[in-house]
Amino acid sequence: MVIKKFEKLGEKAIKTRFARRAIKEITQNKLFRLVRKEMDKIIAKKIMEEVKKGKIPNHIAIIMDGNRRYALMEGFSPTKGHEMGKDKLEEVVEWCREIGVKVLTVFAFSTDNFKRSKEEVEHLMNMFEKDLKKLANDERIHQNKVRIRVIGKMDLLPEHVRKAAEMVMEKTKDYDRYYFNIAIGYGGREEITEAIKKIAMDVKNGKIGVDEINQRRVASYLYTSSLPFPDPDLILRTSGEERISNFLLWQLAYSELYFTDVYWPALKKTDFLRAIQSYQRRQRRYGK
Repeated sequence: MVIKKFEKLGEKAIKTRFARRAIKEITQNKLFRLVRKEMDKIIAKKIMEEVKKGKIPNHIAIIMDGNRRYALMEGFSPTKGHEMGKDKLEEVVEWCREIGVKVLTVFAFSTDNFKRSKEEVEHLMNMFEKDLKKLANDERIHQNKVRIRVIGKMDLLPEHVRKAAEMVMEKTKDYDRYYFNIAIGYGGREEITEAIKKIAMDVKNGKIGVDEINQRRVASYLYTSSLPFPDPDLILRTSGEERISNFLLWQLAYSELYFTDVYWPALKKTDFLRAIQSYQRRQRRYGK
């Protein structure tokens, strides 16, 4: 009896290993990937048609998580993961424009991320400088009138990154059709603390009275104060983690949260659109 049970377990294990190997070989096949890509396009087009019939969030914020884990899973270095994450962001910016999202805010680098290895931080900073300069001269940014802002503690960034950030912000400061905020060296608690210090200083200098401090006044001291829609309607986080991680702590008070277990570089258009669909279903349920 016991022997038979062990034999069955062995057969099951063999089948499982065989199935996994077969699945891996199939999914890595070029023809399979091509077919799957075309199918994803068809599905995304169908979902897009449905999404455009519903309420579109004015402001989407994204915690782009999973670059390093995705890279390791695929056999690449962590730096390669960040490069793939950068490419994915370019796609997502286009998806947002396609459905009519006015404001996109992405969490690119937190204050805690400075604790990572020197090599990784330097790689990321060089990548940010290169990408910010690229955005400053991107014809699509100027054609679509996209205002770009880098939010966070700019004084923590290397000078070459600060200069690149200042350049792209200066070149796009007069645009008001779309808004793209990149949080680099950002922390939600740090943002609120900085706002409190500025309010305290203005009270001390007699610019405002204590009785004038209310929610609207506090919000006016935050990085997002100049936006037409300062608070995100939807916050999306990739990689399966279900935490906010010190991101837009004041602004997310009434935001809808959506978590997906897909790593950021692997996010597909269908994944993104399903997040929008989830937001739309909640809006209908709340009667908004």
